[in-house]
Amino acid sequence: MTTNPYLNSVSCYINEDIKRKQPPPSRSEVKPQYVHHLSPNPPPEIPIPKHKGTKQRCIKFTVAAVISLLLLLLLAGILLAYYYSSSCVHGMQCGDGGCVWESQWCDGVTDCPAGQDEANCVRMHGSSFLLQIYSTQSKNWRSVCSHGWTEQKGRASCQNIGYSRGTYFKSGQQKADSDGGFLIVKSDFNPEASILQQLVLSDTCPNNSVATLFCTDCGSGVNSSRASGSQPASLGSWPWQVSLQFSGSHRCGGAIISPYWIVTAAHCVARSSSPGDWLVYAGIVDPLGTLFNPAYSVRRIIVHEGFNSVTRRNDIALLRLSKPLDITASSNIGPVCLPNVGLNITDHQVGWITGFGHTGNGDTGSPYLMQAQVSLVNSAECNSSIAYNGRISQDMLCTRETEAAAKMCNIDSGGPLVSLKDGVWWLRGDNIWGEHCTEQNRPGVYGNITYFLDWIYHQMRVKTRERLNL
Repeated sequence: MTTNPYLNSVSCYINEDIKRKQPPPSRSEVKPQYVHHLSPNPPPEIPIPKHKGTKQRCIKFTVAAVISLLLLLLLAGILLAYYYSSSCVHGMQCGDGGCVWESQWCDGVTDCPAGQDEANCVRMHGSSFLLQIYSTQSKNWRSVCSHGWTEQKGRASCQNIGYSRGTYFKSGQQKADSDGGFLIVKSDFNPEASILQQLVLSDTCPNNSVATLFCTDCGSGVNSSRASGSQPASLGSWPWQVSLQFSGSHRCGGAIISPYWIVTAAHCVARSSSPGDWLVYAGIVDPLGTLFNPAYSVRRIIVHEGFNSVTRRNDIALLRLSKPLDITASSNIGPVCLPNVGLNITDHQVGWITGFGHTGNGDTGSPYLMQAQVSLVNSAECNSSIAYNGRISQDMLCTRETEAAAKMCNIDSGGPLVSLKDGVWWLRGDNIWGEHCTEQNRPGVYGNITYFLDWIYHQMRVKTRERLNL
C-alpha cells in the first residue's frame, strides 16, 4: 500500500493547528521529568586491512627508488657533461680537442692528429746544452748517458726539436749527477725508429758522463767589452743581425736562429705577408752591404696567431728562407742561440741591442747598423703607474738604455736583444717598442723569446716536416 505524501503533509499541518488551539496545561498538571543522560560511546575503530598497509609501504619504496634513480641519472648526466666539456679527463690533451693516454705521451709513436704528443719531448738545458728527454715511464725529464751516444742519434734528436738535418752541429759530453735518474741508449739501436724508443731507464750512468747537444753552431759574436755605449757596429760584430727589405727598401731588423729561420716582430710583416715581396740580407752593416752580399728570398712568413696590433701582445713572427744561409762561408754570418730551458739570466743583467738606424746629427740618409748596451728592467717596475701602467704582459721584456744609447731610439723594429752568458750569446727579445726610450720612465720594450720558445720550435717542426713531405 502506498502512502500519499500530500496527505501526510496535510495531517502534519492539522495536528500543528490543533496543538495551537489547545489551552496550556495548568501548573498542577505539569510533572517534572527526569532524563537520564548517558555519555555517547566513541565510534568504534575501523580496523585497517593488513594488505592495505603493505601496499602503502610498497608505494613509498617505489617512490624512493624512482627518486634515487632520477638522482643517479642526474649525477651521470653531470659527469658526462664534465667529461665532454673538460679539456682532457682521461689522459693528456692533444691541443685540438683530442686526448691520449698519459702512457702514450713521448713514446715515439704519433697518436695526436698534429703530433703534439711527440712534439716537446727533447730539449737542451742550461748554458751547457745538456741533452734531456722526457720519460713517459718515470714522468720526468732525464739526462742521457753519453755511453753509446753517436752523432746519428744527435742529429735525430735535433730533428725532433725542429731543426733541419743539415743544421746539426755536434754532440758532446760532460760530468753530471742526477737525482732523477738517467736514460741510456739501447744496445740494439734502430736508426729507423724514433730516438724516444731507443732509450731505457737507468739509475746510474757510466762515469757519470751525460750527453750535450748543439743543433746549430750558434752564439759566437763580439766581445762585450767592445760593445759599450751607442755607436755604429763593425762588420761581423753581430753576425745574426739581418736586414729585412720590402720591395727593395729596408723595413725591419731580424735575428738568425738557424740557417733557415729568422725571428722578427710581427708588426713588421703582418700587413705585408706575401713572401715574394721580401728579401733578407745577412752580414751587412751599411747600405753598401747589399751590393756585395746575396739576397735571400723568403719562402714563408709566419705571424703569431695571437698577435694584437693595438696591445702588441704576441708581437713575434718567423721567416723561413727558400734556401739556407751559408754560415760556413763567412764569419760575418751566424745564428744566435735560442734560450735553453733553465738558462738563468736575471733582471738588471746587461744586454745589447742592435738595429738599423741613423748616426744622429740630423742624418736622414740610409740606415747603418747601430749597437748599444742596455740593462733589463723587471716587469713590476716597467708596469708602474709612472711607466707603462700595466700594459706590459708576460710575453714582453723591458730594457733601460744608458745616456750614450739615446740615439738607439731611432732604430727599426724587429732587431734583437741579446745577452752574453758563459761565453754564449742568447737571444732574449725582439724590438717591438722603441719610440719612448729617451724618456726616463719609458723603457724599451721587447718580445720575450723565452715565452715564445715552444711556439718557435712548433713552427719549425711543422714547416720542416711539410718540406720533407713535398
